[in-house]
Amino acid sequence: MMEAEILSPAFRILFRLGCDVHVHHPSGLPVKDDQQHDHQRVQEPRELSKWRDGHTAVFNNQIDWIPLSTGSVRPTHGRSLAITQVNGGSQSFKAVNSLRILGRWMRMLTIPNQSSIPQAWTHVTDADDPAEGGSRLKLSSNRDRLVDCMEVFVKYTIVMRPHFHLFGDRFSEREDEAKKKK
Repeated sequence: MMEAEILSPAFRILFRLGCDVHVHHPSGLPVKDDQQHDHQRVQEPRELSKWRDGHTAVFNNQIDWIPLSTGSVRPTHGRSLAITQVNGGSQSFKAVNSLRILGRWMRMLTIPNQSSIPQAWTHVTDADDPAEGGSRLKLSSNRDRLVDCMEVFVKYTIVMRPHFHLFGDRFSEREDEAKKKK
């Protein structure tokens, strides 16, 4: 089962919560190096990081290509981040915690909720299931926690959205700019 099939329930939940959801499939994204910055597949996650108000942890596969700064501002400043995990099981919280640290380092507001679905392939309907629809999360406490997580993600994003510009206005950068003008 592909990662997108497992994660599509989260995207479906976000859509039903009124979000404009864009899924970036990283196929064809080159391995990070210093040569391919103009590659079309590299430009997509960079442009999307400017457009998005929030990210889910699926962007972990693409994170190396998101520039840490555009000028002096990180395009992820003040954006919200929801961390979800599939197939991890109870012993894989190191990956979740690492993503929280990475989100903080990228100056993102990582929501307090998170959702982990161990053995996700057992919790999702078959892709071509005519009765339940393909790639839908079966009713369970795992699904309920994912819905809870996506609701909190949307709420944090709505609260933060009007204030994104505040995160690009920093004392050290104002001081540097003042010194340059002198």
